[in-house]
Amino acid sequence: MKEQTEIGKLKEGRYMVIEDEPCKIIGISTSKPGKHGAAKARIDAVGIFDGVKRSIVQPVSAKTYVPVVERKSAQVLSIAGTIAQVMDMKDYSNFEIAIPPEKTGSVTVGNEVMYIEALGKRKID
Repeated sequence: MKEQTEIGKLKEGRYMVIEDEPCKIIGISTSKPGKHGAAKARIDAVGIFDGVKRSIVQPVSAKTYVPVVERKSAQVLSIAGTIAQVMDMKDYSNFEIAIPPEKTGSVTVGNEVMYIEALGKRKID
């Protein structure tokens, strides 16, 4: 799910969609309007799920999409290698999610984990 907003209303630390990937904004710089043009904004962002750095340059008045990023909790039901089967604590739906290498020791069966969900993708936080 995503919402539409103007480039000029975005701030560092917030999220936006670049190339159909939800990204966290790490830097914004704006230029002054010229004689025949509008002010432009250069936005540097890092993908939430893939970690790829992306940059865009657009007019401040242009429209863009902002993803709805939700932080949820789930209980670990089973672990098979680097994949954990978890159950959401609110709607009790079961799904599989990859365990990142830095969280391998802390994710155990029966414990709760926090995860991020945006645009149909999930990641352990």
